[in-house]
Amino acid sequence: MLPSIRDELVAIANVAGRMMLAADPSVDTADTKNNSSDRVTETDKAIEAMVQTRLATKYPLISFLGEETYKNGDKLADAPTFICDPIDGTLNFIHGVPNFAISLALCVEKKSVVGVVYNPARGDLFTAVKNQGAYLTKIDGTTSRLPLRSVPPPMNSLNDCLIAVEWGNQRMGPNWELRTEVAMKMMTSKAAGGAMTHSMRSNGSAALDFCYTAAGVVDGFWEAGVWVWDVAGGWIILEESGGIVASANPGDWNPTLEGRLYFPVRAAKLEQQEAVVQELWALMGDRKFVY
Repeated sequence: MLPSIRDELVAIANVAGRMMLAADPSVDTADTKNNSSDRVTETDKAIEAMVQTRLATKYPLISFLGEETYKNGDKLADAPTFICDPIDGTLNFIHGVPNFAISLALCVEKKSVVGVVYNPARGDLFTAVKNQGAYLTKIDGTTSRLPLRSVPPPMNSLNDCLIAVEWGNQRMGPNWELRTEVAMKMMTSKAAGGAMTHSMRSNGSAALDFCYTAAGVVDGFWEAGVWVWDVAGGWIILEESGGIVASANPGDWNPTLEGRLYFPVRAAKLEQQEAVVQELWALMGDRKFVY
């Protein structure tokens, strides 16, 4: 049954992709949520309505949790639930940066078992079914199993890594200070007390950052403050590629989908994955994100 659900989510994602590409963000009404960096467009709302209608018609007994229809206090239940982010990377969509995606997942007992993340601007379709691997289908129709390198290179420290970070919409206070200070440490030379990562990337979409980590084009993604719909699709894609998900906060190796604290790391030997996680945690000292 799970492969057939994946196929239906892919079909829905393709419809959503056509809706995104047909929209004109310059005239698409955009509303502000928390502040000017947290936006929602009419296209977000229209796509989620389409997704919810199609899923309710085909799978009436499966619950639905979506970003644009979320109400304060809604929680992911143990019962099978579809999770939808209609456009992850809305700011990119508004500005015409071709790095936005629809993220769809099926969760059972609060864990993702099917994930589909589709970026129509680049034609990248990421999919996974639990215990059946993760895949990237490109715009030319070629499909590759993830990670893209069948033998992932060693990853001995942050000094070997390209790390993705996002900046979020919370631009002041302790969480912002922690995010920016640790990011600075990751970029700073070891001689000056930093980790000297290869570099850092801010792609504007948590869903795609999870998928890029699964593909191995970035080595990890340190993130706090996003929501279950941002990560549910990418999480199973990352896990099925051989990656792990630790918490963005030190000491927690078992984050939850709704925990808002994530540090996915690409496929590598487990001891290497854990060493990179612990090295980043050490940069945080005794501080933690609080959401």
